[in-house]
Amino acid sequence: MVFSEDEVERYARHLVLSEVGGPGQQALKRARVLIVGAGGVGAPAALYLAAAGVGTLGLIDDDRVGLSNLQRQIAFSTPEIGRPKVEAAAARLGDLNPHVTIEALAERLTPANAAARIGAFDIVLDGTDDFETRHLVNAACVAAGKPLVSGALGRWTGQVGVFTGRPCYQCLVPDIPPDAETCSRVGVVGALAGVIGSMAALEVIKQITGAGEPLAGRLMIYDGLAGTARTVRIAADPECPVCGA
Repeated sequence: MVFSEDEVERYARHLVLSEVGGPGQQALKRARVLIVGAGGVGAPAALYLAAAGVGTLGLIDDDRVGLSNLQRQIAFSTPEIGRPKVEAAAARLGDLNPHVTIEALAERLTPANAAARIGAFDIVLDGTDDFETRHLVNAACVAAGKPLVSGALGRWTGQVGVFTGRPCYQCLVPDIPPDAETCSRVGVVGALAGVIGSMAALEVIKQITGAGEPLAGRLMIYDGLAGTARTVRIAADPECPVCGA
């Protein structure tokens, strides 16, 4: 895979990294990454993945840009209020890096389309804020053998985990909480979305290039108020209906 002069200069800081270099950048260019949810986590993650040179970025979200989104979803701007998020994000990402192909899917991920949508990509980044969708994404990733990078946030705290089979996300959250906290209910500081979205994008890049040690089977928890981070190991649940024996 040959890079143009523009790409060589654009990715110069990657190309001199021993952990990425030419082979890693070629792997990024070949990669197909699906981002589920173009919101607080997905919007900043998409910017960094496009900037990194991921060859094809899929965005699936049926929401439209709202004024309250702009406090943290930095892929959007005020004139785009009311525009479908994936349409607005596709335009922004195309401006950022014209070498990236954007597949904008203005729809909701459902049990009817999950297998086909996720099966068409190499790796999935889930930034949704409802547990039903997270469970759906996880089940489809396990069934298709696709790595899943999951990011979540609320108030001042965020977390990022990587799931590559067992344990899976449902081992971590076996049941959907009856009173699940969402950003609209409990609030979230805007800059936290940038932190977690960037960390999730970094884990995707590590998965693609093979650099470093991925968070596979682990959960990184970041406390923005305290300025601390800790990593915990996730135990595989033998009774898990998704990945259990």
